[in-house]
Amino acid sequence: MSKLQFITVLGSTGTIGVNTLDVIARHPDRYRVYALTANSRIDPLLSQCRAFSPRYAVVLDDDAAEILRERLRSEGLETEVLCGPEALEQVSSATEVDAVMAAIVGAAGLKPALAAAQAGKRVLLANKETLVMSGSLFMDAVHKNGATLLPIDSEHNAIFQVMPPGFDRGLVASGVKRILLTASGGPFRRASHDELAKVTPSQALNHPNWVMGPKITIDSASLMNKGLEVIEAHWLFNASPDIIEVVIHPQSVIHSMVEYVDGSVLAQLGNPDMRTPIAYALAYPERIESGVGSLDLFKVGRLDFEPPDMIRFPCLKLAFEALRRGGTAPAILNAANEVAVQSFLEERIGFTDIPRLIEAALARVSVVEGRALAEVVDADRAARAAAQEWLEQRS
Repeated sequence: MSKLQFITVLGSTGTIGVNTLDVIARHPDRYRVYALTANSRIDPLLSQCRAFSPRYAVVLDDDAAEILRERLRSEGLETEVLCGPEALEQVSSATEVDAVMAAIVGAAGLKPALAAAQAGKRVLLANKETLVMSGSLFMDAVHKNGATLLPIDSEHNAIFQVMPPGFDRGLVASGVKRILLTASGGPFRRASHDELAKVTPSQALNHPNWVMGPKITIDSASLMNKGLEVIEAHWLFNASPDIIEVVIHPQSVIHSMVEYVDGSVLAQLGNPDMRTPIAYALAYPERIESGVGSLDLFKVGRLDFEPPDMIRFPCLKLAFEALRRGGTAPAILNAANEVAVQSFLEERIGFTDIPRLIEAALARVSVVEGRALAEVVDADRAARAAAQEWLEQRS
């Protein structure tokens, strides 16, 4: 890769964004930061602007934008501050940009990721909600505009690495029999239903293997994260739900596997560090140093596997059902889950109420085809309203 690559990092102050900048900093001869974006976290964004001198910094809050402008000006930094959702789309589709790290959590990340795909960029997709909400729409944009889509989730990145060349022409023709998505099982893998009912937000935020933001950490504890990844895998690899299987693997060393018709099972292994898939996607098809230490199999000692319990963790079952139902059902599932997770973090509901709220929203909101962005947005809005209604009725 001789050409200097210009990168927009959407969600630069989050875990994925910080790790992306760590990898970029290791290769100043390869990468420059074009734009950094955050919701309203001024202090870390200012520090990143000092370190990487992006052309643009984007925040969503007007007051935060004015504060950031003044602080950049006082330090003599030339980064221009933009504000609002339209600015996210602007820095994702700009002509100068080669690749976009799409790491904004939740539904808010959909439009800028879609803008990057429509502009034919290399899209490093860490925002799983993009495919969960609008898989058909997004994949159409990728194919029609010649964009390159590379998954950042460690599981999908692992699957991508062990897929055969030309898999996008059909998994059956490529000899693929099953996709095996691994899951750590989260902090409550052995908890009883009664214990799950008493779980606190602080307990749920204590993941045994990964350092992640609060939303994804709660999703990991409920196994909804794995459910969303099942839906992602369907769109990324054109895979039927019937050939996608979830495997609980507490050590998080095998990041996922692909089984072939001849009995071979290929797996990607590594330490649980997001810099590995980030570096892989940034440099693909090359390999670059990521800062991740070597995997010590002697220290790991053993690798355990078990099936998921969908009775104690019904979020996974709900995700499979939404995928099979199709249309806007996954968008409804995702929106209701976002409301449920936030309500749990605010201690308005219990941990076991999360799937109850999601199931109620799926029952109340009509499912449509969802091939237009307006339909997806309407489904998201209706699901959030239904979730709030459920919360009010419950209180």
